Amino acid sequence: MVEMIHTQIEKNGFLGDIFVPNALIDNYSKFGEFGIKAALRLFMVMEDRDVVSWNSMIGGFLKVGELTKARKLFDEMPERDMVSWNTILDGYVKAGEMEEAFELFQKMPQRNVVSWSTMVMGYSKAGDMDMAKVFFDRMPVKTLVPWTIIISGYAEKGLAKEAIELYDRMERDGLELDDGTVIGILAACAESGLLAVGVKVHDSIMRQRFRCSIAVCNALIDMYAKCGILDKAWNVFNGMTKRDVVSWNAMMQGFAMHGRGREALNVFSRMKKEGIQPDTVTFVGVLCACTHAGFIDEGVEYFYAMEKDYEIVPQIEHYGCMVDLLGREGHLKEAFRLVCDMPFEPNAIIWGTLLGACRLHNAVELAEKVLDHLLKLDPSDPGNYSMLANIFAAAGDWDSVASVRLRMKSIGVQKPSGASSIEVDNEVYEFTVFDRSHPKFDIIYEMIDRLGQDLRQVVRPKDTTLPVEVGGVVI
Repeated sequence: MVEMIHTQIEKNGFLGDIFVPNALIDNYSKFGEFGIKAALRLFMVMEDRDVVSWNSMIGGFLKVGELTKARKLFDEMPERDMVSWNTILDGYVKAGEMEEAFELFQKMPQRNVVSWSTMVMGYSKAGDMDMAKVFFDRMPVKTLVPWTIIISGYAEKGLAKEAIELYDRMERDGLELDDGTVIGILAACAESGLLAVGVKVHDSIMRQRFRCSIAVCNALIDMYAKCGILDKAWNVFNGMTKRDVVSWNAMMQGFAMHGRGREALNVFSRMKKEGIQPDTVTFVGVLCACTHAGFIDEGVEYFYAMEKDYEIVPQIEHYGCMVDLLGREGHLKEAFRLVCDMPFEPNAIIWGTLLGACRLHNAVELAEKVLDHLLKLDPSDPGNYSMLANIFAAAGDWDSVASVRLRMKSIGVQKPSGASSIEVDNEVYEFTVFDRSHPKFDIIYEMIDRLGQDLRQVVRPKDTTLPVEVGGVVI
């Protein structure tokens, strides 16, 4: 369509008006690599270019990930404005190249709130909250955007104390909430499971009598659901005067992820009665509910009803749910057949799900076949080798265990320690096996030893010589 318009513009001699080719460059840039080539051809033949022409071309290169070409063009610009600097700065930040972004920021002749916010965002996404806070504190003017970025950054890292202190400061400074701020912070809380900050935001909403849009209510449902407070999520859901498909999906997935499959399917039934058309995300929630609750017959029925009754073609995530459902219930042959008959190439997640089911049911022979497929996709993932070794161990095949371990060693694959997290007094703590970084690690390990002694009496399998492992302690 853009090419047709371009042709008509040339025929009618409108390219002489610089606003027209600038608009064409901007539109071409929205169509990926093919579009950016057409934009560059037009840019190169333009007799007159203004700063908007250069900015549009630089922005186009960044949209397709061509940071080097964008920087080359930036360096060639005869003149630059604030948009030019902020555009290329944003390119470095999104590429995660914070050292280059810092150098560019230092060279800027002028900076505005966008420049500062971009740097705060970059360091937050990189996990360097100390540097993010330095830039935030030095900002001459702070709008809601940088406040949202820095509070969300701390929330994503599980740092409740810092997030709450900044949130309180924002309120004291008289900044009023808007949808973007509320949704941004709640999304960060949902991601990290940081309930305290999410509750703080909800309290502000209630106290300020903030008018909640559907999107804000959806964010509250998602936050409470992912933090495991399903009653609160349900209250928000039922209190909504209007709901969209996202509302229903968030509530359904909340029940599903916490093993309350029947409630999730009841939400789906109610959704249909109210005339809401389900989408692809809806059926991910439905199938997950069936998986976690063990409703194999209903899961199969819903899977095949997707296309027949709702004209929704199952995607790879729906096949993944079905493989998980069949695998957990021990239908490994059917799960393997489904993977092989998929209309697209199975990815590592699909094969990994099936390998996990093989481990659950000690299916050694099938596990070896699945691992062969996995290694073709990702030969360096140590988790796959480790899982196969565990399957052999459960079957008592210690020679094969040794063989797998030797194979891992020969190709330089080493399984990293798994990490767990727990929220205590509004702080999220992460720890690994044999972790001694916590100042009270000695008390923690004393408790683990006591748990181990108790568990020896109740969970040691009587018919196997395998040890039981709790928190890295073999009992």
